[in-house]
Amino acid sequence: MESAAARAAVPQAGAPAEDGRTRDRVSSLLLEHGPQTAAELAGRLGISPAAVRRHLDGLVAAGRVTEREAPGGQRGRGRPARRFALTDAGRESFPHAYDDLALTALRFVAEHGGPEAVRAVAEQQLSGLAQRCSTAVESAIEQAEPGSEDVDRAQVLAVALTAEGYAATASAISSGGQLCQHHCPVAHVAAEFPQLCEAETAVISRLVGTHVQRLATIAHGDGICTTHIPAQLALRAGLRAGNKATSARPVPAGRATASEHPTAGASTRTTPSIDRERTPA
Repeated sequence: MESAAARAAVPQAGAPAEDGRTRDRVSSLLLEHGPQTAAELAGRLGISPAAVRRHLDGLVAAGRVTEREAPGGQRGRGRPARRFALTDAGRESFPHAYDDLALTALRFVAEHGGPEAVRAVAEQQLSGLAQRCSTAVESAIEQAEPGSEDVDRAQVLAVALTAEGYAATASAISSGGQLCQHHCPVAHVAAEFPQLCEAETAVISRLVGTHVQRLATIAHGDGICTTHIPAQLALRAGLRAGNKATSARPVPAGRATASEHPTAGASTRTTPSIDRERTPA
């Protein structure tokens, strides 16, 4: 008997676009009429059950459709009748009105409460996300070796955001680090209400422990939401290890180290020592 994987792999004469349209029709029928057998779908589509099974195998492999035994068990000779139904992922592939509903609600809030009311809604909407990500960061700090300050908060935050659907990554660059979000669940709404992006940036800043700067956002047409994390975070995270390395080098008299100076990294002049012997007049 031909396996499902083998049927899905058989090349067809039709173009891939045609296969995609047929699979969309199969999904639509499952949405409209509920779980069905391949024979029932074939009757509605006007194609053979074998052709329908090939498309169903592709949808099952993609996670959009699930397969289960039909009530009643065995149908004569051969394998039991199977019914196919949409998965949650399959249902999510259809258009939703959530963005339109959110836009309508925020427009109402903006009209009656102004920009600050919209900002309050954005902060409230992100409060749950902030708490879950904060728990992940705190857990990583607690699990670090005793005395260690070298916890890469950006990397931990990227993992936490990915679990929330943001497809986030963190990378190091010469001037600091970057947190990249390859997906934004509220991009359509944030395009009209930037308070959502601003509130999200504030959450990232609190969680990594330093001021950050948004360089790009999906809401404004960029391919990725990119947040710059200054190098000072890395210096502070590895402060103890860095101080050990610094203490091994002699420091010239009258010159402050970067960690001691209140404007670390800035160009400063060295003041002559007050203990220097005065030259006779």
